[in-house]
Amino acid sequence: MSAPRGPHSSNDVVVLVNHNAPSPNSPTSIPNPQSAQSQPQPQEKEERGEGKKETLVLAYKTLGVVFGGLVTSPLYVYPSMNLKSPTEDDFLGIYSIIFWTLTLIGLVKYANIAIKADDNGEGGTFALYSLLCRHLNIGILPSRQVNISSSIDSIPYRDVETHGWLAKFFKRSLIARRLLLFIAMLGTCMLIGDGVLTPAISVLSAMNGLQSQFPSVTKQLVEALSAVVLILLFLMQKFGTSRVSFLFSPIMGAWTLTTPLVGIYSTIRHYPSIFKALSPHYIVRFFLRNGKSGWLYLAGTVLCITGSEAMFADIGHFSGRSIQIAFIFTIYPSLILTYAGQTAYLIKNPNDISDGFYKFIPTPVYWPMFIVATLAAIVASQSLISATFSVIKQSVVLDYFPRVKIVHTSNNKEGEVYSPEVNYFLMVLCVAVILIFGSGQDIGNAFGVVVSLVMLITTILLTLVMIMIWRTPPVLSALYFFVFFVLEGVYVSAVFTKFSEGGWIPFAISFILAFVMFCWFYGRQRKMDYELTHKITFDRLEELLADRSVQRAPGLCFFYTNIQDGITPVLGHYIKNMKSLHKVTIFTSLRYLLVPKVAPNERIVIKKTELEGVYRCAIQYGYADAGNIEGDDLVGQVIDSLTLHIQNYSLNLSSDSEEIEKEILSLEEARRYGVVYLRGKTRFHTDKSHGWFDKIMLGFYEFLHSNCRSALPPLGIPLQQRIDIGMLYEA
Repeated sequence: MSAPRGPHSSNDVVVLVNHNAPSPNSPTSIPNPQSAQSQPQPQEKEERGEGKKETLVLAYKTLGVVFGGLVTSPLYVYPSMNLKSPTEDDFLGIYSIIFWTLTLIGLVKYANIAIKADDNGEGGTFALYSLLCRHLNIGILPSRQVNISSSIDSIPYRDVETHGWLAKFFKRSLIARRLLLFIAMLGTCMLIGDGVLTPAISVLSAMNGLQSQFPSVTKQLVEALSAVVLILLFLMQKFGTSRVSFLFSPIMGAWTLTTPLVGIYSTIRHYPSIFKALSPHYIVRFFLRNGKSGWLYLAGTVLCITGSEAMFADIGHFSGRSIQIAFIFTIYPSLILTYAGQTAYLIKNPNDISDGFYKFIPTPVYWPMFIVATLAAIVASQSLISATFSVIKQSVVLDYFPRVKIVHTSNNKEGEVYSPEVNYFLMVLCVAVILIFGSGQDIGNAFGVVVSLVMLITTILLTLVMIMIWRTPPVLSALYFFVFFVLEGVYVSAVFTKFSEGGWIPFAISFILAFVMFCWFYGRQRKMDYELTHKITFDRLEELLADRSVQRAPGLCFFYTNIQDGITPVLGHYIKNMKSLHKVTIFTSLRYLLVPKVAPNERIVIKKTELEGVYRCAIQYGYADAGNIEGDDLVGQVIDSLTLHIQNYSLNLSSDSEEIEKEILSLEEARRYGVVYLRGKTRFHTDKSHGWFDKIMLGFYEFLHSNCRSALPPLGIPLQQRIDIGMLYEA
């Protein structure tokens, strides 16, 4: 005897949408409680009533979060270069290199090109990767490639046929898609490494100013003070980017104003004609004169652009326009004038190269500048810490990184996030780098590797976006790629010569993080493959429920499943052993789509099946969304949407009113009886037939999975209503 069927087709889909009145031919329309409280989408941020005023306020706040690492680079660029008997022409060549690096990479690439490649308000390497996947449907995990609702047309996958041979190549080649994912992962890991090294080198370089005035101050004391300062900084992160930026922006404003003033004074006093070095021919002369040594010095000059990636990665915390304004009108001219004054001083005092920042500060203002420099170095650490939180969150919600706690620290900007586990991980690594390595030059060598590789990876991904999504003319795309790939490639080749002198540090950090990411990705992919192969179809579910020994227990059950077209095999395991299924069962999926944000009116998608009391529900999020549907709100919204869907459907088909009323009452009765949330707690089973690779990768994945956070707590599910169903998957 088969299970009774409901009155509706299994193909009926309802999406929560807000219109004034329902239409018989359109999806059910109901008021969505989230809509009234929802925040403006990223593209609307600069279209609010405040307009320019709000953008200028945001631009001011970016000084304390985005540009700290970039604007404090004069603290450690020259001390990291280890120049030997430099001449006037050497310094002119170095200043010319610094000027053109800041102009091409900072001003042209990041402030005017990369910043426009945000994925609806989110930046960073993973945002570029998700942008490519979303437009071209070239993702890896099956769960990320499909959308349960055909009616959501705001986040489509575009036809690859319209994107040329390169898009077709990625579509056909699994190796190319995996290589693209690896590049995005490497960029993410390197950016996290940047979040470790920026605080270490910035604070340590600033605190070294004590030794300039007090030779009796030991290196160990400077390291200890630097470690204490960093610990206090990381403890402040829980207060959120907005509060931190409010505190830090005045400090960076003071730094951005005072250092160029000192630079102008130094230029006038020591070498007024320094700006002749803006001519690129000084770069050519520098390399012709120094040869291989000049190439090696690039490992130091690349540090002038440290923190530039934060301009792109921190877009979610502010806005592209505010970051662009702050860089063009404050940060860029400040750096040009500061480096000019610093270089002018060193031309006349070449023996002070090892302490090239503090020596060029006039004695009367030394201590005020030391205080400002120390505070600015602390702020500098914030830019990459914030960027690290952003990219970790993107990786977690896209299921490429183990789940960690993500806290949204702002009610107005959902891009502002904080992760306690990541924060303390960074803190421990920063303090360890300072206490173990100590030398600013060794950390500078490591820093150069991170900076150059992240820039190069961004160039590669951005070129793909220009070719396949923006459809930029081939000549301009080729020009962009050639200029920046060559420039950054030369920098990469130079910093790799410092591998044994500290350059291995970021590789060690990145290798560990990449191994974690790859193991997690490999395990998730294997688990998804198994579930798709052994999924329970609704025809199979009908057969299981037709068994007379299977009872329909009273109550409402949310049964979590990751399968798009079918149900997790845990369901079959559960029914066979428990011989029951709740009278009202909603198979629920949490869908993190390859878009930054899903509109509140498209958050919940309901699908009616042909089995009595059995429904499907998808709760959809973008990687920049906050999971703010909790507990009773979740139950209420799903029940309301189901109820109105049933009523609306009955109007179209003139269904039996008594049957419709009975179905609605059964929903309310099940809700009153009690709500329970079921999910599978699965593990891989490996035996002697499996190779060493599977045993290592899946074993480490199980370790990560057992120790990471659950996917359910973000929905506010009460612990007493949760039931885990254990099952072994054969690897």
